[in-house]
Amino acid sequence: MCKSSPCFPWSLLEPINGVWNPGEVFVQTPWRGHRQTVHLITRFELKQLKVKETLLLEENQNLTRELDEVKNKIQKLQKEKKNLTEQIETMEKPWNEQNVSRAQWSVDEYCPKEKNRKCSSCQTGWQHSQSSCYAVNYAEPQDQKTWEEAREDCRGKSSDLTVVSNEEKMFVKDNSWVNDKIEGYWIGLRAEGGKWRWIDGSDLTNQAWIQQQPVDGQCVTSLRNREWRSESCDEKNGWICEKKALSV
Repeated sequence: MCKSSPCFPWSLLEPINGVWNPGEVFVQTPWRGHRQTVHLITRFELKQLKVKETLLLEENQNLTRELDEVKNKIQKLQKEKKNLTEQIETMEKPWNEQNVSRAQWSVDEYCPKEKNRKCSSCQTGWQHSQSSCYAVNYAEPQDQKTWEEAREDCRGKSSDLTVVSNEEKMFVKDNSWVNDKIEGYWIGLRAEGGKWRWIDGSDLTNQAWIQQQPVDGQCVTSLRNREWRSESCDEKNGWICEKKALSV
């Protein structure tokens, strides 16, 4: 029986090649009939291993925490995606219904039942000339509008106050009907910065079409059998809307 514990012949340890390594010592020696390779770990090496172990544990904890954060973000994004999907579905239904209604309205307006669904370039109540459709809004005095009000009405009909080209001038003038209840029809021309300017941003090129000088706050009316006239934009008159004609 060995008198020391563990039973190992420590006295047989010898340096390898006559050199001691403070970190690792390898020896081969017979023990209990076998040759054994002994690896001795110094206290310094053990301390280093413990430091590495601590660092690895901390890194593992950090990675675990980051993984949990990523999982939480994924859950939040999935929830947001679900909410957005539900919102889109909620919005799509009335939008689709509205599109169907608008399509049906277009069919009824441009291809009325009364004409056996025969389609026209302009909807019912509008007049076709060149590539445009016109709505001449003759209104009773109580329903007449200022220039801005008239433009707002046209926009509500997917159009705007008429911008008159050379080819259209006679058509607009001929359809500016004379009546004792109306003194003119607003068109899309007004004074801006000392110039007569159309609502599309272009300047009036033929100054002979109106004799008055442009003064800010003045807008232009058309009436059959007289030249265009400058009036305060706050006056109330009839108005002429224009929009693109359909190709049929």
